[in-house]
Amino acid sequence: MTDTVDRNTITQVPTNIITGFLGVGKTTVIQKLLSQKPLEERWAVLVNEFGEVGIDSNLFSSDEGQKNGVTIRQVPGGCMCCTNGLPMQMALNLLLKESKPHRLLIEPTGLGHPKEVLAILSGEYYREVLNLQATLSLVDARKINDAKYTSNETFNQQIEIAEVVIANKADLYQSNEFPLLVGYVDAKFGLGEKQIYQVRHGAVELEWLARAASEKNQNAFREAAPINNSSALPPTLDTPIAGFVSADNAGEGFYSRGWIFNPGWQFDSVKLLSLFQGLDVERLKGVFITSEGFIGFNKVDDVVTQLRFNFMPDSRVEVISRQQEILAGLEKSLLDCRINSRASG
Repeated sequence: MTDTVDRNTITQVPTNIITGFLGVGKTTVIQKLLSQKPLEERWAVLVNEFGEVGIDSNLFSSDEGQKNGVTIRQVPGGCMCCTNGLPMQMALNLLLKESKPHRLLIEPTGLGHPKEVLAILSGEYYREVLNLQATLSLVDARKINDAKYTSNETFNQQIEIAEVVIANKADLYQSNEFPLLVGYVDAKFGLGEKQIYQVRHGAVELEWLARAASEKNQNAFREAAPINNSSALPPTLDTPIAGFVSADNAGEGFYSRGWIFNPGWQFDSVKLLSLFQGLDVERLKGVFITSEGFIGFNKVDDVVTQLRFNFMPDSRVEVISRQQEILAGLEKSLLDCRINSRASG
């Protein structure tokens, strides 16, 4: 394998998987964890997104993470364990060599295959390099009565492999929803040594990371076969010097389309907000250069929130939907939100 890890200098790095279905708040949780990182430590984050344009790594990087001892790499284009795990392993090896971290956090896409990711991390190649610790799986307890989620294999795998189940967005729950989640986990998987916590706004505790991985997670999935896709490494889309680029992905019954725009383009934030509020999609993340500054948009559960950033290198957006036709007409609507061009193109 190219870019192999130097086992003489990188050994037993404490490693956590942070998983959960679309829109449950994984990025927020990782940001909260990074804010608690001991100052003297170096941490590394490997992010996988279902879409091709890579939004999350921009959000982490915007916080000047690397200056604070945090290094981020991403694996775009769906499941990081596809193509015999090669995209994940190449990105992970580069990340470990670059950062030599005291802790590694891995965020698979909410539509990925967590057992296969775990199989790679617990396999022979990484056995001396990584010290696999607790897997944290985020769940929105309000979804536990929705068969769209409970019948989904990935949703259930995420809970099955977790040592720590985190019921995020607890401030939005009805009184019976958290008990229903606990009952579902117990009936389907058995509580065993799982810990289940309710949190608001991704406010997890740093100490939860240090729990040891179960013997099952260290051993049982080592023989799981990574998924084989016909494609090679997923493409990395560069910021265009003129116009824009777009890319599509599909899998697990979902479709995504992402766009990266020339950084000379400026957008109308009011028009963007109106557009995004009217979209019937599963998930939307975007960062835009607007007349009001650098603004991020996040849509989940039909609610659009906005964040302000000090800087973003370009404008980009990723939309995930169960209906492919919704994505088809979105490009023109996005272009209609453009104000002007600050540079050629």
